[in-house]
Amino acid sequence: MAAPLFIMWNGATGALTAPLGALASAATVTPKTMQQLKLGTAKIRVVEWGYEFTTSPTAPVTMELIDTGAVGGTGGTSGVVTPYNDANNVSQTATPGATATCFGPTAEGTITTTRLLAATMDLATYFKQQFPLGREPEVAPGNFLRIRVTPSTAAAVSVISYFVWEE
Repeated sequence: MAAPLFIMWNGATGALTAPLGALASAATVTPKTMQQLKLGTAKIRVVEWGYEFTTSPTAPVTMELIDTGAVGGTGGTSGVVTPYNDANNVSQTATPGATATCFGPTAEGTITTTRLLAATMDLATYFKQQFPLGREPEVAPGNFLRIRVTPSTAAAVSVISYFVWEE
């Protein structure tokens, strides 16, 4: 049997009655975390990540998949971690909470170290990246996996993002 996979979106997906709504980036050339996953006592392997803009950006937008060590954003909404390949699995790694596994944090936190796992500078409306089996980036226990958006002009963009990981 395959390893347990989990998915998290940058929105409340626990009881959707309408399509998932997008989150807006900052309206300045400033990084903003769309979502973050706080790891507990085990590492994870990132299998896939992606995003879509609800409208085509007028200028390139930088999207990053990053490991920010033990520093996360604060003031977010608790994220929903969903089993991806086995509906009965429960994540053993995700730490719940508005300052842990969340989406839309209002403050970035004081980041002292990062590890860039993937990035794009994009005008397209959507992007998806799957990592080859056996070559997935790993995130260490206690760290934060984040998706960040940075517009190249002072115009906000609306983003729906996600990542899939293996425990």
